[in-house]
Amino acid sequence: MNDLISAIATGSGAAGVAIVRMSGGDALGVARKMFSHKGDYFPNMMYPGVIDAGAFRDFGMCVYFRAPKSFTGEDVVELHCHGGTEIARGVLRRTLELGARLAERGEFTRRAYLNGKLSLSAAEGLGEMIAASSEAQVRAGYLLYSEKLTQLGARLQGKLTECLAQVDADLDYPEEDLDADSRGMIAARLDEAEGELAALVGQYAAGKKIRSGVRVALVGAPNAGKSSLLNALLGYERAIVSDVPGTTRDLNEGTISIEGVNFLLTDTAGLRESEDKVEREGVRRAREAIRGADVIVWLKDEAPAPEFPAGTPVITVGAKSDLTRRGDCDVVLSSRTGEGLEDLKKMLYEKGFGRENDNAFLLSERHYRAAQEALEAVRAARESVRSAPNELYAEDIRRAWRILGVISGETANERVIDEIFSKFCVGK
Repeated sequence: MNDLISAIATGSGAAGVAIVRMSGGDALGVARKMFSHKGDYFPNMMYPGVIDAGAFRDFGMCVYFRAPKSFTGEDVVELHCHGGTEIARGVLRRTLELGARLAERGEFTRRAYLNGKLSLSAAEGLGEMIAASSEAQVRAGYLLYSEKLTQLGARLQGKLTECLAQVDADLDYPEEDLDADSRGMIAARLDEAEGELAALVGQYAAGKKIRSGVRVALVGAPNAGKSSLLNALLGYERAIVSDVPGTTRDLNEGTISIEGVNFLLTDTAGLRESEDKVEREGVRRAREAIRGADVIVWLKDEAPAPEFPAGTPVITVGAKSDLTRRGDCDVVLSSRTGEGLEDLKKMLYEKGFGRENDNAFLLSERHYRAAQEALEAVRAARESVRSAPNELYAEDIRRAWRILGVISGETANERVIDEIFSKFCVGK
């Protein structure tokens, strides 16, 4: 695995700087053939000089990271040239001519994982940060990257290891008659593990919202002010606003960020019975948006409240406060003057997302499935620990231990590892 790989580590196109990264093999030897610095290369120091790409030269910088104190755990060299597609390609081409091969997708990070520099879930956190579409996703990805989830998994595996050690002691020394006391200890440890796993699984809903955004349906009768509210929240004219009821026939959408979390706003058609075929289709789509929403904003009027899905938070809004004011709503606002908009955003954040914390989030379906399966195994062991033979509940404990290892990569199979790193770009 220590063959020399090389790739452009920065984005394509014109820029101030581009970086060509090499890892493994004789990375420093290739750098010496291409870079004008003739003395020693001390690790972690940036050297200025001329980069010889064969077909052309460029003034740039070179930095050397000595194994194992590098990102990949191998010798790593970075050549910093001027940004520009052809400059970076030319420098990369020269590294390949001198013995490197082009890195595969995510191969630098994969080598870091295989060399024990980071766990599999930390690598996934790095991927989340790179692909983030919101500040919240960056923050949650960093928690993964900083090994929060791996540390939790290791702590839970430690509890399960204690349980298995006690089972082994009971089997090895049956004459000591420790079984009753040890089962009580094992039950207590399994209770602790079950509580932590249940809390972790419960974080998945928040993790999905961090990744995909919070879906908000703006709902009300025709001419209730939904389109005006959408425009006011977005800060630009996204939807057509008219005094004519029924102007909105289709769904208008836009995205805002509240405290770093993306909120996907949908302006729906006014809810009413209509003989107009197009308007009826708009109302049908509105009801679909309501069913799929994480939070509903209902612009209240004199008509009875529609039937909303059970469990979906609803914020009632008294709109057009510059014309008339209602006292029976969660928030009173005016899309024209801006009154109440910040209060509405706070409510959207609290009801639609909740509160961020420094705990690990389950951002991926893979992590969720593993945590859920580990929880089920722990619960199975907990239910049988008082009466079943030691060998039976111990197998459930071992199953939970193995599943937790899948999260960190300790027990993950090659197919899972390949799938994860195939999502990375070349150069990372």
